Amino acid sequence: MIIPEKEIPMHHLTSEKFQMSTLSAAGPENFHDVHRHNFFEIIWFREVYDNSCLELDFESYTLENNQICIIAPGQAFNMKIEGEEGYAMAISREIFNEACDIESVLTGGVLPFFLDPKNEKTCSTILSLIEQEYKATSRTELLKAYLKAFCIIIGEQIKSQEPLLNDRQRIQDLVGFIEKHYIEHKETSFYAEKLKISSHHLNDIVRVLRGTTVKKMIAQRLILEAKRELSFGALTVKEIAFKLGFNDASYFSRFFKKHTGQNPDYFKNNEKR
Repeated sequence: MIIPEKEIPMHHLTSEKFQMSTLSAAGPENFHDVHRHNFFEIIWFREVYDNSCLELDFESYTLENNQICIIAPGQAFNMKIEGEEGYAMAISREIFNEACDIESVLTGGVLPFFLDPKNEKTCSTILSLIEQEYKATSRTELLKAYLKAFCIIIGEQIKSQEPLLNDRQRIQDLVGFIEKHYIEHKETSFYAEKLKISSHHLNDIVRVLRGTTVKKMIAQRLILEAKRELSFGALTVKEIAFKLGFNDASYFSRFFKKHTGQNPDYFKNNEKR
């Protein structure tokens, strides 16, 4: 008897557009087991244990005190809560888009980063105000104002870690274009044309800012989606290959093995839940 593989569960906000809880009060159903969100989530890890870690899009990250992570809709997420201290905020796309105007965050979230100590007290005060309002009358406009203030502070820190504005903007646009077109367009020239620069110039920018190439960025996005399908979908390897725009399933298998060191069937069998 063949047992169908389950898809990655999707967590939804209910009638609320904003939810907040402390990590210590959050139930395991909110973090344990791999799942996705249809909303943004900001997690501030105030205090963690030595072995605390989270898994985001099949990559594991060791956590340390005073780190913040922003999870974008659709990202596969998993974390074992063991009593860590901090906050988790679930935010609808609508509200988050108003609070945060950083394109790279809106399209791909932010991996765990350290909050600048000089901003910790201010951010803690803002989070306390958000928590107080959420538990009281939960006025949407006031929550949005507090959230925007919080995002301005952490956004400045995110931006300060990035280089020149023009090239940074091009990278942000490139990430968005790849997300929209990576299945249909796998050639660097397509994205260079979208950005109105040469392929050579675009690759130079990507090498400096990301330490990689456009081709590898596209490949990474394809591999990520392939892993999601192989782990949690019900499609065959051949069907996944066609879904991702590969006309030849054997070429897809070689492509997958080149980037992961495993063939798709082996990965699929070892990742079954």
